[in-house]
Amino acid sequence: MDSDPKEIGSGAGKDEPAPADASIGAPSSFAPNRWVKLNVGGQIYATTIDTLVGREPDSMLARMFLQDGSMMPSERDEQGAFLIDRSPRYFEPIINYLRHGQFVCDSNISVLGVLEEARFFGIFSLVTHLEERLGQQEAPLGDRPLTRNDVIKAIIQTSVITELRFQGVNLSGADLRKLDFRNINFKYANMSHCNLSHTNLNYCCLERADLQFANLECAQLVSVRGLCANMEGANLRGCNFEDPTGVRTNLEGVNLKGACLESSNMAGVNLRVANLKNANMKNCNLRAAVLAGADLEKCNLSGSDLQEANLRGANLKDAELTLIINALHMSQAIR
Repeated sequence: MDSDPKEIGSGAGKDEPAPADASIGAPSSFAPNRWVKLNVGGQIYATTIDTLVGREPDSMLARMFLQDGSMMPSERDEQGAFLIDRSPRYFEPIINYLRHGQFVCDSNISVLGVLEEARFFGIFSLVTHLEERLGQQEAPLGDRPLTRNDVIKAIIQTSVITELRFQGVNLSGADLRKLDFRNINFKYANMSHCNLSHTNLNYCCLERADLQFANLECAQLVSVRGLCANMEGANLRGCNFEDPTGVRTNLEGVNLKGACLESSNMAGVNLRVANLKNANMKNCNLRAAVLAGADLEKCNLSGSDLQEANLRGANLKDAELTLIINALHMSQAIR
């Protein structure tokens, strides 16, 4: 940058006429509402000092025109515009961001290019925004949660005779209600906080899937394989687990701590050694269900049908057992 007082100070040389803006002295003398011209790579931009310093007071542009002695303004062209040797293509979204606080970029302009310019000028709020935006775009498919549209597209594009697998896929928080997922493999998938209400999950594999706090209200879960799945805090109110052909839904070792299973049809379900602490199983149909070794501490089983259920070795400490349909043989249940 040129520190020649002929260019930036009020004491211009006597033998040479001062440029158009030479009346401006030290950088601190720039008034916030004063208009200035910037020549960025040959493209002229007219803006105010307030635009350049208001949103990012610590940026390079702000320091050029506001802070005392922090950075002297650059040389000027014959029209008095301050010269900046950067790409005008990527500068325009930056100056617009400084004007209104929103990042707007035409589709033919590289966001990565704008990011590099934002780093150069020290527009750190924009840098953070663009890094997050690019991070989402460039994240591998398995690292970002799929959306409802992603899932529907995959289902539509898969032949009915081809096995569809979402094994290990991140579906966290997705809205998947009322979709047909029959026979799909969700083993190890992250489905926490998903909305799966009224979804058909018959014959699915949910083994070791993460369904914490998911909403599965009124879902169809016939013959599901859910060994060791994590369904802590999930809502399974009014679900159907019973297969009319007699095939058991297998939820052995599942974590249903604090889950709501009220009024669900769980006849014949295998819940061996499952964690059902504080679960709400009020008015459930648990006929012939296998609950051997299950932890039912403080579980609400009031009004449930436990005819022919296997509770051998189950922990029923402080469980709510009022109004149970059919007598519960306690001798081998409490431990």
